[in-house]
Amino acid sequence: MTNPIPKIREFLTEVAVELKKSAWPTRSELVDSTLVVLVTVIILGIFVSAADVVFAYIIRWLTGAA
Repeated sequence: MTNPIPKIREFLTEVAVELKKSAWPTRSELVDSTLVVLVTVIILGIFVSAADVVFAYIIRWLTGAA
């Protein structure tokens, strides 16, 4: 069995090189993107909750359950 340490070291070095090439967002871009995600999650959560209530009501009405 060969020593895996050199391969791991090479992999981590390559990862560091690639990360330096990445374009990182500014703080304001990060805050804006986070707000967009949070608002979207809240809106979708409200929509799914409302759809669940409506469909539960329809199913109870169709089945005659109280």
